Amino acid sequence: MDTTMSNVCSEEWRSLFTGYSDIVLVANSEEVDIVDLTSRLPETTLFIFFNKVYKVLHEPFTRSSLLVTRSGTLGANLVKSGKVPKVLQYFEKDSFLGVLNLTIGSREQFSPASAFGDVKVMHVDLEELFAPFYPRTKIATTGFAVCYWLTKLDLGAKITLAGFSSKRGERYKVLDVHDWTFERVLLRLLYRSGKIDIIEGALANPYADLAAHFPEYSAAEIALTANQVLSERLENLSSVVDRLMHVTRFLRFVDRTFRRLKPKTRKERLWERMEGKGDRDARSDGA
Repeated sequence: MDTTMSNVCSEEWRSLFTGYSDIVLVANSEEVDIVDLTSRLPETTLFIFFNKVYKVLHEPFTRSSLLVTRSGTLGANLVKSGKVPKVLQYFEKDSFLGVLNLTIGSREQFSPASAFGDVKVMHVDLEELFAPFYPRTKIATTGFAVCYWLTKLDLGAKITLAGFSSKRGERYKVLDVHDWTFERVLLRLLYRSGKIDIIEGALANPYADLAAHFPEYSAAEIALTANQVLSERLENLSSVVDRLMHVTRFLRFVDRTFRRLKPKTRKERLWERMEGKGDRDARSDGA
């Protein structure tokens, strides 16, 4: 089933999220403990996942859920990588709302609904939301885009981010095509205004009282200057870290190899067989 709605803030899109008290966006982060997360949230919660959900899910997810997959110039990332069957097996059909294929701008192309099998597929292009203000040399991350879009829908549900730290993990990379600093600033502003919640460590602002100690500088001047300095430092640091990640790639491969020597549990062996079957099915479908 294919659903395409042009107006990103239309009543049709609002109706998709109606009836949920909480909407949680779950990042593919090493920091996410899905068992703990689900245990703390009511049954009226909608969980939104992104692309390669096997990074955070280790068994079928039975709660209400939606899968978002971003498109590139050749279509949806999941379709291009042939991982649609592998990912969809982690969702129970009775509680799965379907796949949301997201683009931002004309350079990103939708994949047809048929590429995702027999699940409901929805398409949305969020360019009209971000073209007026997002840095033109960067592209918005998928999680940030969905979060901001949900706030514009004015749903009345509590929107929560889980695992969106923008930190570099040992295994999962953070791409430099996005303006992480810009996004974190806006997310913090949304958090402080009560429009979203963020599950992470201390969110205190060390610059909050700086204007009181230096009255010659306004809070706005301090904030703009701090943002500019941090943005410059992060851009420089990202380039250095990217080189380090490349140089140490072999060492990290060796480390992961030794970790895999640890005997697997019965459940882990079962899911490896299921994931292998999903990969074989995807290859046979593309043959």
